Amino acid sequence: MTTTKILVTGGAGFIGSHYVRTLLGPHGPGDVAVIVIDKLTYAGNPANLDPVREHPCFDFVRGDICDVSLVEQLVDESDQVVHFAAESHVDRAILGASEFVRSNVVGTQVLLDAAVRSGLSTFIHISTDEVYGSIPEGSWPEDHPLRPSSPYSASKASSDLIALSYYGTHGLDVRITRCSNNYGQYQFPEKVIPLFITNLLDGRKVPLYGDGLHTRDWLHIDDHVKGIDLVRTKGRPGEIYNVGGGTELTNRELTGLLLAMCGMGWDMVKHVVDRKGHDRRYSVCDHKIRNTLGYCPRKDFETGLAETVAWYRSNRAWWEPLKERLAL
Repeated sequence: MTTTKILVTGGAGFIGSHYVRTLLGPHGPGDVAVIVIDKLTYAGNPANLDPVREHPCFDFVRGDICDVSLVEQLVDESDQVVHFAAESHVDRAILGASEFVRSNVVGTQVLLDAAVRSGLSTFIHISTDEVYGSIPEGSWPEDHPLRPSSPYSASKASSDLIALSYYGTHGLDVRITRCSNNYGQYQFPEKVIPLFITNLLDGRKVPLYGDGLHTRDWLHIDDHVKGIDLVRTKGRPGEIYNVGGGTELTNRELTGLLLAMCGMGWDMVKHVVDRKGHDRRYSVCDHKIRNTLGYCPRKDFETGLAETVAWYRSNRAWWEPLKERLAL
């Protein structure tokens, strides 16, 4: 059996680490070796990779994707790149965008340059539905114009366009995924679902932006990484694939579910001033990945959410130090 060597950037983060654990787990493809590069910023956690730390096909490198010489070395050793590494928290981007541009735009360009020089076979670029902006009704197809609203989503849209330009200019096999909102275990507790769960478990109120009617489609991390690997193994060069979850909720509806699962009432909700430039609604049309690659989300949302609440309830040792360090 031929082994494919995959460089996973940002592999100590929420989605990247789940992808690595899935690849190297008992139900993984069995024909891959993984190198993770991660800078281990505040959201990168080595503990996320503990389940595969001793796997013979796993290697970890602490490093910055903007480090040209290191990236060139690791890409030279790899057959494929799956690029998760990104600054991703919208509130932080509003406070200061420079690190988002550096990591999300410049870091992507450094990886792409290395991929062209090395003759890499495939480059999977992980993006987000936020690049499309807000949509009042209907769903975005992959060819919808990009209208990002925040510095974060603008930096991701920029990296998408740069990646596609390397397909058009150099013929590099670039494939892009754009997912809806993810949730599940090991998600850093600044994001809404783990923030609300951990606050409620600690008897603290949860902050609900504005009127709470901002709407998102929710995608379980298990389904997302399955979609990514379908794109890696069966996708086509130069193509974009939306990956949806099929569960659309307002933030108020989501809050109600979390309150019920944690045994709390609406007196635990603190209404706060809305975020600047807060997109009202996201919704991706994922017919393309379903019809061409056979993707179908399997995790029922209420089941997945209950499992997520149970995981955070049982893993205080993982999230309590993170919240204490950043005063979340």
